[in-house]
Amino acid sequence: MREVVDGVFELRLGYVNVHVIITDDGVVLVDTGLPGRSQLIERALQGIRRPLGEVTTILITHHHPDHVGSLAELRRRTGARVVAHAADAPNITGAIATAAPAGRIGKLVSRLIGTVEPTKIDQLITADGSEPLPGFTALHTPGHTRGHVSYLLDRSGGVLFAGDAAASRRGRVSGPPRAVTADPVRAGHSLARLAELEFEHAVFGHGRAVSGMAVEAFRKSIT
Repeated sequence: MREVVDGVFELRLGYVNVHVIITDDGVVLVDTGLPGRSQLIERALQGIRRPLGEVTTILITHHHPDHVGSLAELRRRTGARVVAHAADAPNITGAIATAAPAGRIGKLVSRLIGTVEPTKIDQLITADGSEPLPGFTALHTPGHTRGHVSYLLDRSGGVLFAGDAAASRRGRVSGPPRAVTADPVRAGHSLARLAELEFEHAVFGHGRAVSGMAVEAFRKSIT
């Protein structure tokens, strides 16, 4: 687990990242990785001397299995409050089944990921720019999914938790892969919107964090 800025950690679990934020009111997680990863998250927290029981809130960026795979188990083990956008809520609670990727590759990916257990959501995000907890602003960034949310933390010049609204590779920022994006046009608009903000650091569901006027990397991605 790597500390990006003071109290903000990037935990790489295979090809997807989970983020850990230390706050005055406990530990906040952004996303939970694939199914069966709660013990890895617990071990990582122990490495920074934080027990799993200190997790008080789990902020979800979107409903894809590699981001909510361990949500139900973590909610059950910690009693943490789960926050997600209303548009993605039916997929998380199980009211609507998340469609598996098409084709042979899609079936293989589904088998590798495993089954995602549905769970309840404690707080629905319905308004863009709302504050799900002190210091965090929820930004509705649809496109990858209808209810995708990025979160902006007011710390160290601004830390953007982009989820899959953007990805990074070797310090360069791009939009999400079209093959697994519900509406690529809206995803492009969301990426452009993030580029209008001000933040020093950005972390992603996929790819390493970018620090030092990170918003400039977003602006370069849309030019």
